[in-house]
Amino acid sequence: MRIFVTGGAGFIGSALVRHLIDDTEHKVLNFDKLTYAGTLSTIERVAGSNRYRFVQGDICDAAAVRAAIAEFRPEVITHLAAESHVDRSIDGPGAFVQTNVVGTYTMLAEARAHWLALDEAARTAFRFHHISTDEVYGSLGAEGLFTEDTPYDPRSPYSASKAASDHLVSAWGHTYGLPVLITNCSNNYGPYHFPEKLIPLMIVKALGGEPLPVYGAGDQVRDWLYVEDHVRALRAVFERGQVGRTYNVGGHNEKQNIEVVRTVCAILDRLRPRADGASYAAQITSVADRPGHDKRYAIDATRIGDELGWQPRETFESGIEKTVRWYLDNEAWWRPLVATKAAERRGAA
Repeated sequence: MRIFVTGGAGFIGSALVRHLIDDTEHKVLNFDKLTYAGTLSTIERVAGSNRYRFVQGDICDAAAVRAAIAEFRPEVITHLAAESHVDRSIDGPGAFVQTNVVGTYTMLAEARAHWLALDEAARTAFRFHHISTDEVYGSLGAEGLFTEDTPYDPRSPYSASKAASDHLVSAWGHTYGLPVLITNCSNNYGPYHFPEKLIPLMIVKALGGEPLPVYGAGDQVRDWLYVEDHVRALRAVFERGQVGRTYNVGGHNEKQNIEVVRTVCAILDRLRPRADGASYAAQITSVADRPGHDKRYAIDATRIGDELGWQPRETFESGIEKTVRWYLDNEAWWRPLVATKAAERRGAA
């Protein structure tokens, strides 16, 4: 099968690319703009495979998308390319509307043109798989879970842009008959996560002796999903999922943010103790909460389990241990990214 992956140099996209090359016989085209959060080092290990190709391109550039699709002739398009950091969306929402909404429209238009030109058997087999987030559902109270039937209630520019893209995908399925699939996932973590997100940020700042900033009391609750579990779910969906269906993907691991940070500190205390013997938890610092911060997300992943047989393999305890160890063993990957980001901040000042 020929799989066209948008955003394949990003965190989840690169994990999917590595999985497809390592564990399947599928051919993969990685279409990525290489923004600040996308780096070819994430797929360096599999880049030499004769089943892998990379094209640098922008999903908002219809001509570039059209050319890549025409040359590769995909049987599946897995659309992961997106701006994804909530804080950045608050500071600069325009980029999120452009990439997540306009970019998704462009991908749908070009995918439909490709699909219409296929013969009947290939049209029946084709899939457009859109990867989204549980944040489109808004915020939960102390009880309950997001299901595929939960009404959308996005609260940030990021989640609003992803909700809009979900609706576009659904509309292309209903209006034009494009064979679409949507997945909405909970918070991912694991290797190669860009060090602006909570878990890698805490690891990097802890090792650097910096304060570990936690919004408010840190009592926001998230469901944590190990990235390799997620990409197994994505593969199950585009290989066996029912056309037109949405599948929620969660890790069954609800944790308060402060619990996550303290767990990272405890693992670092054991694996790389501070020189002064103190716990890394001494670096935890409360900072003002961000605007409109959702209180709790939690996923009901019953549908994907019942219909496709997927279940997460990692508990939070096993996944976070693997993640911290990976960052300790791969400083050569993340230190240049942190240095570049720091230089960009100095330049902006």
